[in-house]
Amino acid sequence: MPAFPELLTHATAAAAKAYAPYSNFQVGCALVTAQGRLFTGCNVENASYGLTICAERGTIFQAVAAEGPGMRIAELAVIALGAEFPPCGACRQVICEFAAADTPVWFLRDGKPVCLTMAELLPASFRL
Repeated sequence: MPAFPELLTHATAAAAKAYAPYSNFQVGCALVTAQGRLFTGCNVENASYGLTICAERGTIFQAVAAEGPGMRIAELAVIALGAEFPPCGACRQVICEFAAADTPVWFLRDGKPVCLTMAELLPASFRL
């Protein structure tokens, strides 16, 4: 089962495929599911900005399509080529839907890998 830094390598390769002509932020995501399967994805922008899909959400939706509604994220990494930032708020909520409180989420800050648990990344998640 891939783990960081291998996940970062997969996320970087996915980011290189991003369609980002408007923001110029090429973002890639790689995740491993509880079943041990690897999924990757990139952001795909649209001239109608609201139709843009983030790398994290695209990757998670792909994993659900492959494994079904019981898909659970074991570990996730996200990277933006030439920039450093954690998942956006919408993506944090979607990650939370399929992750446990202690699921590791990796990203870069000041050129160094940062790992936060899902609970640290989104301490006040929305739950039904």
